[in-house]
Amino acid sequence: MGGDLAGVRLWAVELDALHERFVYRFSREEPRQSAFSYMRGLVAPLQRRNGWTLAEEAGHAGPDRIHRLLNRIEWDADEVLDDVRDYVVEHLGDRDAVLIVDDTGFLKKGVRSAGVQRQYSGTAGRTENSQIGVCLAYATDRGRTLIDRRLYLPTSWTDDRERCRRAGIDDTVGFETKVAMGQEMVRRAIAGRVPFRWVTADAAYGFSKGWRFELEQADVFHVMATTRHDTVVTRWSIDHPVRDLFPGLPRQKWKRRSCGEGAHGRRIFDWGRVEVRPWHREDRRHWVLARRSVSRPEEISYYIAYCPADTTLDELIRIAGSRWAVEECFQTAKQECGLDDYQVRRYPGWHRHMTLAMAAHACLTVLRARQLDADKAEKDPLSSFTSASPRFDA
Repeated sequence: MGGDLAGVRLWAVELDALHERFVYRFSREEPRQSAFSYMRGLVAPLQRRNGWTLAEEAGHAGPDRIHRLLNRIEWDADEVLDDVRDYVVEHLGDRDAVLIVDDTGFLKKGVRSAGVQRQYSGTAGRTENSQIGVCLAYATDRGRTLIDRRLYLPTSWTDDRERCRRAGIDDTVGFETKVAMGQEMVRRAIAGRVPFRWVTADAAYGFSKGWRFELEQADVFHVMATTRHDTVVTRWSIDHPVRDLFPGLPRQKWKRRSCGEGAHGRRIFDWGRVEVRPWHREDRRHWVLARRSVSRPEEISYYIAYCPADTTLDELIRIAGSRWAVEECFQTAKQECGLDDYQVRRYPGWHRHMTLAMAAHACLTVLRARQLDADKAEKDPLSSFTSASPRFDA
């Protein structure tokens, strides 16, 4: 929000307003104040965000209060997360929003932190000793932020219940795939009446036929990345590889389009689509999309879409490209809100830290959305009548 005094005050006021929404979740004054101090510390310009530095920023004599907040005091992080999600919906809620499922890695040393093991981390781009968090992002034209999270527990953990108990993992918490975690997060969003129109995810999640079928049965529109080995039902075959649908596609059916801004500018590809599953309801369509590299045409990625019959190729491309919003959420939440800057080892402590860091990121996102609204209103005064209010029915 900027480093000037007015920006700092604005941030403090908004963070306090968000904190008031869930302060009743704490039974005593100490954890109430500690939670607020923790969030303020996460967004402070500290070189390291650990128990000592956060305590010093809060004016505490030592890190004991911070440690109690994360590890010992009774409070339900999922209930607080519900309040944070409601805050996001109130300020950013949009019926055209996109829910995005993805995971991110947290590099860790040792073997005692819940869920840690040598595993592939997309953050590092290689196999490292790390924890993996599965998250759900909420993306609209006015902003994007994280609204759910779960720590992935490999079987090396869930098969060793004593190890789990030492890390605060209850005996009722068993192994779940990352896909199953993503499914449950979307179900929670639906049950919580979060307004949205689309779901998207990368191929690690989109490859799941079971999840795509569940979304379709619930009439949830989606554009899910998948692998070249995936198969679909077509007019010609009950089990047709997606990679075989496009070699014969006429040249005029390929459209060169941008799917949004990336780290190196606009992401431009050649896109094509083929309709599949001819026996569906008249107002719905199933498509397979192909995204082909302009400079290396042999590099093709695939997506499977379920959508209204009148959905254009450009709209499907936009949704496929919106998946990158979750990467932006991870980057800004780590850089500006200390998402990955924690020292907790226990399972409940991880979820508590993530919840408070996500609350801080949501607050930052709302403030930026308001600034965008103000800038737009200054350029076009009539726009303030529509852009400043959430676009969904209360």
